[in-house]
Amino acid sequence: MHHGTRAGRVLRTVRGLSLGFVLAAGFVLGSCSSDDESPSQGGAGGATGGSGGGATGGTGGTDTGGSGGSGGSGGSGGASATGGSGGTGGTGATGGTGASGGTGGTGGAGGVGGSGGAAWVTPGDPGTSDVRFDVDTSADAHPISPYVYGTNQPDWSAGAKNLTLARAGGNRWTAYNWENNASNAGTDWQNQNDGYLGGGDAPGGAVRERVQEAHDAGASMLVTVPIQGYVAADKNGGGDVNQTPNYLQARFNPSQPVKGSAFANPPNLGDDVVYQDEFVSFLEQAFPNARTDPSRTIFYSLDNEPDLWSDTHPRIQPQPVTYEALADKCIAFADAIKSVAPDAIVFGPVNYGWAGFVNLQDAPDANGRDFLEYFLERMQAAEAAHGKRLLDVLDVHWYPEAQGDGVRITGEETSAAVVEARVQAPRSLWDDGYTEDSWITQWSTQGPIRLIPRLKEKVQAKYPGTEIAITEYHYGAGGHISSAMAHADVLGVFGREEVFAASLWELGSTQSFAYAGFAMFRNYDGANGSFGDVSVRLSNDDMVGTSAYASKDAGGSSRVVVVAINKTQGALTAGITVAHDAALTRAEVYQLTSSSPTPAKEADLQAVATNAFSYEMPSMSVSTLVFQP
Repeated sequence: MHHGTRAGRVLRTVRGLSLGFVLAAGFVLGSCSSDDESPSQGGAGGATGGSGGGATGGTGGTDTGGSGGSGGSGGSGGASATGGSGGTGGTGATGGTGASGGTGGTGGAGGVGGSGGAAWVTPGDPGTSDVRFDVDTSADAHPISPYVYGTNQPDWSAGAKNLTLARAGGNRWTAYNWENNASNAGTDWQNQNDGYLGGGDAPGGAVRERVQEAHDAGASMLVTVPIQGYVAADKNGGGDVNQTPNYLQARFNPSQPVKGSAFANPPNLGDDVVYQDEFVSFLEQAFPNARTDPSRTIFYSLDNEPDLWSDTHPRIQPQPVTYEALADKCIAFADAIKSVAPDAIVFGPVNYGWAGFVNLQDAPDANGRDFLEYFLERMQAAEAAHGKRLLDVLDVHWYPEAQGDGVRITGEETSAAVVEARVQAPRSLWDDGYTEDSWITQWSTQGPIRLIPRLKEKVQAKYPGTEIAITEYHYGAGGHISSAMAHADVLGVFGREEVFAASLWELGSTQSFAYAGFAMFRNYDGANGSFGDVSVRLSNDDMVGTSAYASKDAGGSSRVVVVAINKTQGALTAGITVAHDAALTRAEVYQLTSSSPTPAKEADLQAVATNAFSYEMPSMSVSTLVFQP
């Protein structure tokens, strides 16, 4: 496999808000691509901490980024309790520990404050077990972005039920003409202009119907804004546009960031130019509530996989794009978007994969420079020059290159070696102790990939405050239990590691188990039962054989939800403890195994000691456990 290509990627054909606003709503911001193509941050602090339960009762936590405030003062003579309670149990901001009879310690870095006044429950002994999951709901608490539960191909009544984000993205949208809904297929289908994206002749129809469907389902939409420079002029079909003499002028229209005069609705079809600020204005007028409803907002993406334009769209981009040209385009079009919708959140540069991150697929002006670092530096300089942030979210795509016995996991293969590689592959998103078998680890990183921490380090060094998104990914074999396990694992990682947004790209002939992994977080009971919206610490003493993630609710519910994955071929007994501000006596149990892609409700789990449980995890399974008083 050539290290810089998309070899092995499966061909597939498938038919903002300001950051402050999102945070105010309680959220942290911390190619394959097209409706038909081949696959190719430091979040702000959480809510106000609870008041200390002691005599002086100082308030812990802050509602802004950075460190939490001091913990609540301890009551006279009160003993410190687990989770940071002083005196009678008031907790400070996350991480605040009350000293005996004294004041609580300093809260941890921004996060969700503790609850005030409730007695802290120290768990008992769950007994002998194969693996221990120890939950502490006062530690490492931070909101989970609601936008990590996304897809590029939503079926809102089936696999995408209760998901939170859809993306109109992919190769088809690079040359999409919003004025007449024409697009060019590129090399996905004969470089043909046609009306494949739908929408009829109504301006913006292909996008408008997708946004409306997402909003009707209670979800947000990530819309692609074409920035390459040309969009399809017609829907004539007939194969390759190069059959037309002078096709670039005859079959395409220039796409410009700024109109420079009054917007028209409907747009002027006779000027042979398409303006993207006018497109954004059209959408903002069509969906005015997108700026006030964080559950049904519109985000904007700066095109799709530009590192592959010369491969996917050779008729309009015959030569590879350069670092400088791409950054210039992103700045110009992002500025145009923000000029129309100042509070909108903008994603970019939407790289296709590792070689795109590193050198923009061997761009002519790479010169040994890391592309993402260069890009972030340019966007930071652009903010200074324009007096406003233009890029909010660093957006990349991630189709794992991990292999089992030389076979890449993103295909349909389910041999023992591929399945094992697939269920371990999510560790490359975060684990500095795990090295997958891939050309990336052999020739590029020469060790662990730890993708999300790596991206965050680049952000911190070059453009602090930028969020992280992974808007295309897939771990293969969507009809096999290993796909459910991998995708559930990935969702848990996204929430714990404070990713801002993510959306699955469907690969293969069936997605039943891939979406079943989503259901364990968003619809485990068939009635939209969901993981909590606040991530909390879960200590796991066997990250090879298992993965597990814990959550609580920001709204004050006492329940704690854990998603646990058994990656082994045999049943495992998990000893589970939950240090929490309420006594938990039972857990509802939902299991996903190879027998069916529909989660099954099992008998409730009863506590074996105070806030302690013993649970048998079936082999190769995902379990959602809902602990309740």
